[in-house]
Amino acid sequence: MRLEGKTALITGAGSGMGRVAAVMFAKEGANVIATDISREGLEQTAALVHPTPSLPAGGEGERHGNILALTGDVTNAADVESWVRAGVERFGGLQVLYNNAGIFPDDDRSVVDTDESVWARTLSVNLQGVMLCCKYGIPEIQRAGGGSVINVASFVALVGCTVPQDAYTASKGAVLALTKSLAVQFGRDGVRVNAICPGPILTPLLADLFPSEEEKLKRLNRIPLGRFGLPEDIAHAAVFLASDESAWMTGTEFVVDGGITVNYF
Repeated sequence: MRLEGKTALITGAGSGMGRVAAVMFAKEGANVIATDISREGLEQTAALVHPTPSLPAGGEGERHGNILALTGDVTNAADVESWVRAGVERFGGLQVLYNNAGIFPDDDRSVVDTDESVWARTLSVNLQGVMLCCKYGIPEIQRAGGGSVINVASFVALVGCTVPQDAYTASKGAVLALTKSLAVQFGRDGVRVNAICPGPILTPLLADLFPSEEEKLKRLNRIPLGRFGLPEDIAHAAVFLASDESAWMTGTEFVVDGGITVNYF
């Protein structure tokens, strides 16, 4: 198993890409500290990591790794600090920090018509949340002798968009800049810091944005591989960055986008 002996804190693990990553990390042998603002979502994730099917007498269910599910707000320093502390107490250390939590508000548009409250909340979750997790997580990774920080950015941090979402785009661009700064600061301590830049991922939100087949095909024509991404595509990249297979990678923009950012027309 590729993550055997590692403990990973995953934010936004109650749904979507975070849930898929939590399950995949556990299958690869990691202890998982799963965090989210939604208790119900975390319970569903934990059930997937530790299923309890009907068993014959004396049998054991299929269990992948260990999971510690903790609720809280990624923008709240006390919550984040408590996640790290509880995880280290439970599993003995921290080797991987996967900053996945983020929001994409419906009313995030151009700077000229986006409300300031939308701007502030988006940057609070998408940027301050990453900062706080690094603030409390990186010292524990240093104490563990090194490890991996994985920040989820976005392909929109690399290219412009005719349908603007400026708060989201700005927050993800800042995540890329922070990733590079942290990589330089903590590389000598064995702490690798990389960013994943997902392309369009097929989620209910994305499906709602393009309700007609015509609109969907129009967007798909921009993607050389001819499909939207899946949460699994991003989780596979995260497992690689969390594992020792990426031991000589830091400060990178790991673009997983089906080729959309290289398509001029």
